[in-house]
Amino acid sequence: MLLDGLFFPAVILAVLSWMVPKLLSFVMPEGVKPLLLLALLSTLILFLLSSVFFFVLYLWQGATLARLAEGGLSTNILLFGRLGMIAGMIWAPIMVLSVAALPRRWKKEVW
Repeated sequence: MLLDGLFFPAVILAVLSWMVPKLLSFVMPEGVKPLLLLALLSTLILFLLSSVFFFVLYLWQGATLARLAEGGLSTNILLFGRLGMIAGMIWAPIMVLSVAALPRRWKKEVW
């Protein structure tokens, strides 16, 4: 029931948008340029994750791979890519806040 509405997918995307920059910060060096790179990588990763998430939701709600394949690969890439971009309204503000909070925990570099 929760998967049919907006609440569960929005919560999943919100948690992912907070976690992805946080997890990337463990492997990225400190500094302003790495922080900008981290923001770019987070954006790309969240776009891909949200597109895949919508693909999985389509399958969860009963769409078959055969039905999705009828439109062709390019149609599916455009459809799920567009859904991933639209989902940016949910994940982008939270991701920006998560990235902006990362310099507070820097030990070597100064913001």
